[in-house]
This record gives sequence, structure tokens and C-alpha cells, in this order.
Amino acid sequence: MSTLRVLVTGGGRGIGRATALRFARAGAKVVVAARSSPELDAAVEEINAAGGEGMAAQMNVRDWGSVEAAVYRAVNFHGGSLDVVVNCAGCFDVVPFDKMSQDVWARMIETNLTGPFSVALEALDALEEGESPHLFNVASVAAKEAFGGNTAYCASKWGLRGFSEALRIDLAAKGIRVTTVYPGPTDTTIFDKVDGEWDRSKMLSPEAVADAIHAAYGTDVADIDLPAPA
Repeated sequence: MSTLRVLVTGGGRGIGRATALRFARAGAKVVVAARSSPELDAAVEEINAAGGEGMAAQMNVRDWGSVEAAVYRAVNFHGGSLDVVVNCAGCFDVVPFDKMSQDVWARMIETNLTGPFSVALEALDALEEGESPHLFNVASVAAKEAFGGNTAYCASKWGLRGFSEALRIDLAAKGIRVTTVYPGPTDTTIFDKVDGEWDRSKMLSPEAVADAIHAAYGTDVADIDLPAPA
């Protein structure tokens, strides 16, 4: 197979950045998409240093026009096709329901559910042109188990689970694989701003999730379950 052409959302940090670097170490061309230019620029430098070829594309997954423009740039960079799309952009917060607001609810749903939908739809034509196209949606253990203070987050991730499972059926005839990733708590900067006591030493590393995604590329694995280390 020729050089893999990869697009990773949320690619400036955390699981997205680790996934971009994992594919880069295998020699892939990788577009990282996120909102923060400094983080994207740093990720591209790391991709290039790791043996891949990187490009940054600013993207706010809550803004359809932003998604459209970033995917367009990514597809052009990759010569018109995509082999791997990893929907990794996401947000998380702990908000008891009696403290819930419409703004928090909208942010969770638009980022964690509508964002992957928008990216998948915009990338569809390019994936159809890929050699062995594969779409990954990074969900969460919260897509299978409910947690207090997580009504919005669980709703968004359960929705992503359902979207992925139905999308897998729809895209099978086009030869596009769809895999859903269910990590347990993962030690990323997302926990820097979340209230509560978190034992981050017992969390997954972003690299562990990235390795699992890379290993699943090109296989028929539908779900990747990654519980936190005991």
C-alpha cells in the first residue's frame, strides 16, 4: 500500500495528537485539525520529526463551515483521497443535572456528536477514493455506562455509539470500515480544568489509545474497548 493519508480531529493534544504521531511513525501523511494554531503547529513539527509529513488545518467541529474548509484543505493536501479519518475532537465536564444549562448541553452534543457527523459527511467522498478507507470515532466508556454528573456527556457519547453502529451498516457497501473506540479515563489535559479529585496515575495513556487505533486500521474490528488499568 502507498503512504497512508490521515486526518485526525482534536489533533493538537491528547489522544488526537498521540494518534497523529503514531501514524506518523509509520510514515503516514497526517493532517491534524483543531482550534488552536500553536498546538497544531507544534503537532506538525512532531509529525515531521517522527517520520511522517504533517499539515495543520484549523477546525471548530461545532461550525459546519469550519469543518467544510478544514476537510477541503486536508483532501487537497492528500491529493483527493483519505485512507484514515479519526474523529477525536471532544469535550468533557462534570455538571450535576440541577446545575445544567442549555449552553453546556449544546456544547457537549455539538462537539461530541454533531462534530463527528459533520466530519464524516464532509470526508465521505474522499474516503470513497481511499485505498482501504477506515473511519474511527473515539467515544468513551461513558457510551456504555452512565455516571453521575454526566447527563450531557453520556448523552453525547451514547449518541456517538449509535451513530457509529448505524454508519457502519450504511458504509459497508462502499468498502469503508467504521470502528468505535471506547477508552476509559485517559490522562489528557481535559482533566486540568475539571473539578474533582482524579487519580491520573490510574488512567490510560493517550499513547495506549493511539496504539490500539493504529493496530485496528484495515481490520474489521467494530469496537475497541479500552478500560483503564486496574
